[in-house]
Amino acid sequence: MENKVSITLAAAAITNITTALATIEKNLPALINLTADDRKALPKMGDKTLAFVSKALEYAKQNPTLVPTFLNMAEFEKDVTAASSLNTVLKPLQQLTEKLDDTTLQAGSEAYSAALVFYASIKSAAKAGVPGVKTINDDLQARFPGRSKTPAEAMRASSN
Repeated sequence: MENKVSITLAAAAITNITTALATIEKNLPALINLTADDRKALPKMGDKTLAFVSKALEYAKQNPTLVPTFLNMAEFEKDVTAASSLNTVLKPLQQLTEKLDDTTLQAGSEAYSAALVFYASIKSAAKAGVPGVKTINDDLQARFPGRSKTPAEAMRASSN
């Protein structure tokens, strides 16, 4: 088995990271949560539409007589600035989150694979009647994340 992840996070590092995350969140006090329906209903501003939005704001500021009276220019400009500023923070956080997710997935996979190897060894030892292994085998078998047995399968297994 190739072990691609071999790291140890000290308690102090975890504390520093959670403190840094709290600091980041504290400096972003106006963040909101949207429902899935809210997200679906909103028009999206991506990299391509950023140029359009910026140019529209620029033209609106240069041509105030063309701006509809119901369009709040101060909020328009504030939203453009906020979206740009938040994106500056979001992009590196997304990259960090992707690395964190990938590393967590890899470390978890390696741990699960090692547990499966050990469990297979315990099952073999239990079948061979190695003393003291039955309790370990029974405990691991009860916790094994395989499919759950139907009541009929459980009855058949208990009668064997």
